[in-house]
Amino acid sequence: MTARTAPSPLATAPILPTLLRLAAPNVLAMVMSVLVGIAETKYVGLLGTAPLAAMAVVFPFGMLVQMMSGGAMGGGVSSAVSRAIGAGDATRARLLAWHALIVGGTAGLLTTVLFLVFGPALFVFLGAKGEVLQLAIDYAVVLFSGAGLVWLLNTLASILRGTGDMRVPSATLLACAVLQIVVGGSLGLGLGPIPRLGMPGVAMGQLVANTAGVAFLVWWLRSGRARLRLEASGFKVRREMFIDILKVGAVACLSPTQSVITILIMTGLIAPLGVAPLAGYGIGQRLEFMLVPIAFGIGVAAVPMVGMAIGAGDVARARRVAWTAGVLSAFNLGSLGLLVSLVPGVWSHFFSDDPQVLAFAAQFMHWAGPAFGLFGLGLTLYFASQGSGKILGPVMAATVRLTLVASVGYWLSERGAEPWQLFALVAAGMVVYGLSTAASVRLTRWGPPAAARPAGR
Repeated sequence: MTARTAPSPLATAPILPTLLRLAAPNVLAMVMSVLVGIAETKYVGLLGTAPLAAMAVVFPFGMLVQMMSGGAMGGGVSSAVSRAIGAGDATRARLLAWHALIVGGTAGLLTTVLFLVFGPALFVFLGAKGEVLQLAIDYAVVLFSGAGLVWLLNTLASILRGTGDMRVPSATLLACAVLQIVVGGSLGLGLGPIPRLGMPGVAMGQLVANTAGVAFLVWWLRSGRARLRLEASGFKVRREMFIDILKVGAVACLSPTQSVITILIMTGLIAPLGVAPLAGYGIGQRLEFMLVPIAFGIGVAAVPMVGMAIGAGDVARARRVAWTAGVLSAFNLGSLGLLVSLVPGVWSHFFSDDPQVLAFAAQFMHWAGPAFGLFGLGLTLYFASQGSGKILGPVMAATVRLTLVASVGYWLSERGAEPWQLFALVAAGMVVYGLSTAASVRLTRWGPPAAARPAGR
């Protein structure tokens, strides 16, 4: 028997105030995750230059796992759950939650096997050798042994977000971040009576924190305090449930993969130009990573609002939510981008005092800063599209960006490109991505044709 639920307030609440209320805890949790990266970089830096280089080799892959489990597949989970709740089908929402955990657990296991087997070859491909390679392997073995915990934590958080609850998953991720900083620092540096374990100790901080987070969220979902209760009674594996999640989540996973490849390509193009241009680019990239959580927080808040509207047959409201979220993100990131474009020192002086490095960082931000707004628009519409179940267009927009950067970047490098030309290419990629994503959302039909909608919608 299918249990019905009362309509969620998210299906009728004013759009902008609701988005702001839902986005705030998400942005806070994501900013805290960035601070974890900064803290861990500081810890590893205290261990020496070789450990810092080893961490830089592993970092893109750790970031990719987080992006795929939290934003990509996680968006597919939130989308499926929210559409079921929007349609008033509580039984389907509960079954989707169980299937999502199967997907997350399986993906986590595959991630562990992939990096334990092929990780060393990937690190060598990125230039690691000797001591740096061995340190990278030692760090990665511990880090990716806990990949299943990363996937389960983000899957559980995404289930709750799909119900419209942003506070509990955000508070949990915030607590996990604090615990990771404390435990990772203590084990890595050997504070007090604790033995100094080095980079593996820093990685253990993530394992401990994620274990605690998974345990808490499982308890919360089984306690009856959440809108969706994780009960095993009547559970049976159903192919259609996997399809509902994977038709969004699996396709969405292509986008963060393309983003990481784009960054690696651009790094490879700039590196031969010298240490100063590469360092200046690195400072600009750190800023980009700091701004992404803002777009992520707003976009993830839009997913259940769009999903519930689609589930209820209100496609017009779903589109209003998506565009409101996109414009809000574009305004926020655009304002910050304009600021650093005009006054780059407000950011770059945190990282270097070298005049050459600062000059290249300023050059990067003069070009890329004005494009941050469209980049934020594209990222947020990517998440909103997950709520609609129609994600192919935004993913193809990321493909267009990758193709542009790779092809034009190669053409420029063959002709002795100057750093400013590659920085301009970064900006062009952001602009193309934002405009392509907006066009795909505008042209993609969400939901059934108007004649097929329920009466009164």
